Order: sequence, then C-alpha cells, then structure tokens
Amino acid sequence: MEYKEDGGQGVLSVQMFGGFSMSWQGLRLTGGSKSRESQFVYLMQLLLHHPKTGVGRELLEEVLFGEREIDNIHNALRSIIYNAKKRLQKAGLPNVPYIVQKNGIFYWTDQIAVSEDSVRFEELLRKAEELSDPELKLRRLLDACRLYRGEFLPQQAAVLWAAQEARRFRQMFFSAVETAAELLRDRQDWNGLKQLGFHAAAVSPFADWELLTMEAFTAMGQYEEARKLYDDTVELYVQEQGVRPDGRLRKLLERLGKQMNHQYAVLDAIQADLAEGAEIGEGGYLCAYPEFRGIYHMVKRMMERGGQSVYLMLCTIMDSRGRPMKGGTVLEELAERLEESICHSVRRGDTVCRYGRGQYLTLLVNTTRENCQVVQKRINEKFVIGRQRIGVKYHVNSVLCPIDE
Repeated sequence: MEYKEDGGQGVLSVQMFGGFSMSWQGLRLTGGSKSRESQFVYLMQLLLHHPKTGVGRELLEEVLFGEREIDNIHNALRSIIYNAKKRLQKAGLPNVPYIVQKNGIFYWTDQIAVSEDSVRFEELLRKAEELSDPELKLRRLLDACRLYRGEFLPQQAAVLWAAQEARRFRQMFFSAVETAAELLRDRQDWNGLKQLGFHAAAVSPFADWELLTMEAFTAMGQYEEARKLYDDTVELYVQEQGVRPDGRLRKLLERLGKQMNHQYAVLDAIQADLAEGAEIGEGGYLCAYPEFRGIYHMVKRMMERGGQSVYLMLCTIMDSRGRPMKGGTVLEELAERLEESICHSVRRGDTVCRYGRGQYLTLLVNTTRENCQVVQKRINEKFVIGRQRIGVKYHVNSVLCPIDE
C-alpha cells in the first residue's frame, strides 16, 4: 500500500521524509514551501513521531528553547502547548485533549489517529522481512522505498534526535533498495530496476544509485542511454560537490564499451553518424570529463609515435584575495563566462572540459609553452571585464613530461 498524503476522514496525515507537513482531511496545516520552522512545528514533530513512548519534559524544553536563558522554562513550555492546542482546534481538528501529560511525559492523544510516512515505512520493511514469498516481499520493499522521499526532517539535521533518526532511516532505505534490486535481478525485471535506480538517486543523491539504472540500461541493450547517464552523473558530481564519482562507475563504463553492439551498417553511414552536427562552430571542442579522459589517453599514445608537443592546462577561478572560489551563484556565472572565454581562445583541435567548481581542463595540441602563455592572455582578455579583481590562475604541464610550470 502506498502512502498518500490525503489526510483522510479523521486521520492526521504527517510527512517526515524530505520535509515536514501535516494535513487534516486534505487541508495542509503546516509545512508549505514558505512556512517557517517554529516551536509549534518542533513540538508536533516530537509528539507525532513518538506517540507510544511519549517525550520527556527535558527533551521538549531542550529542543524548543535550546540554550536560551528563560526565567521559568516550565511556564514557557506550558504556554507553547496551550497555543498549539488553540491552533489545532482552529484548524478544524476535533476538540479533544490533543497533548496529554503523564508523570512528566507528554503524549499525542490516542483519540486522533495519525498516519506518518516514516512509521509506515518501517512497518512495511518489517512485514517484508517476515515474508518468504519473493513476489510479496518485493512488493512491500518497493512500497517502502516509494515512501522514502528524502532525508528524515532535513531542516532538523543539527538536532540530535532528528539526526539519529535520519541516519537510521537512511540505512534502512539503503538496505531496502539493495534487497529489492537483488529480487528484481532474479526476475530479470530490468525496467523495475531502472525505475528503482531513478528513484533512489533522486531522493538520496551522491550515493551511486545511478549504478542500478546503468545496470538496467545495459541489461536491456540500451548502451547509449547508459553512457549518457554516466556522463550526466559525472557532471552532477563535479558541479555539486567538485569531486569525481568513485571507481565503480568508471569500471561499469568500461564494461559498457565491451558490450556495445550496433546493427550492421556500411562505412559511409557509420561515418555520417560519427560526424559532428552542422551547428558546431569555431573554437575548442567542449566535452564531458569521461570523453576528455579518453581523448587524453589517445593523444598521449599518438605523441609517443609522432613526437608532437601537447600541454595540459588547468584554469582555476580565483577571488580578489587570490584564493580559489568554492561555490555560490556568482561562481556559476563566472564559470560559464570562463568556459566561453576558453573555447573562443583555443583552436578547434584543442579539447576543453569542466573539471570542478570554477575549474576547466584544456588539452592544447601541437603547441609550445610560449604559445600556452599566448592562449592564457587571450582567455584573460575575454574573461576579465573592466576593473574586475577576480581572475584566473593557470597551471600547465607537458603531457609526456608532467612537470608543473
């Protein structure tokens, strides 16, 4: 059964994964895109997530007030609970004692049912573990995975109890995805594996779940789709984290190259398919890092035979204090301008790729160190505008003799 945030008659619907919201009979009470976290929200998160065990006064006061100095913290807590009850009643919930206190422990009332996504997620996984039928087990696992729409209370990542729960649910989700993927492989349900990979990568990025989708593409013979996904994944890792994916993705790409098969075709048709589009203009060849890496290997081999002089140049955007810029929208805008400046400053036979945040690699073929400096000057003339203090730092190595300049 898939969790639906419709509220239902007499049921308080609560979302904890990917953000917090409460809905009553289809009407959202909190958690809208413009809503701000408040003491009411913190109070409801704790009480609704611990309906059976309740929440101790000490934890409530710690989460609600932090380290602020309050004259009478118990009175302050009573005031928040009183205002919360008024807010819930005004929202249309039945007029019952919403928050019950017993021996210093606060509970959510058992007179109003709660449907919480994280609780349902855990219940589905527990039922899946008890099932021996692979079909039913897989169905429960996939239903649970669909419920996981992101980290548990991501806005509360700095709060200890929420961070601990987030870590626990993340581990449960990872385990569920791996188990479901194994069952899908056994059934050779490659489309199901593809969809699982897409979902897992969307709700838990930078965890290499793209491997599942690439595996499915490969099994279905969709090698070009797998290769494109690999390129897109590398670009995402570089742009968002400034790092490359680990070796597992690269090894999978190598296997793809060995498995790719094309229909029989004449050479003219193959060459036409390999040709660049008519829209390609002047300047360097801009490509993704995996493609750049392959070109680098090929050029280096050609140099060993032909003796050409080829240089690898790294361009890094530096701030006004001479330090590499790390992130932000300004850096993205500058990176786009640097990309255009490089591509219009090198020759058509040179290759360019984005390497990290504010960094570009350029492969300058059949040139000299002196000409590399000429290229740098051309880039600066296009990149630096007016009295702009942000500039570019260059490092140049020979491909055959990598000694930094």
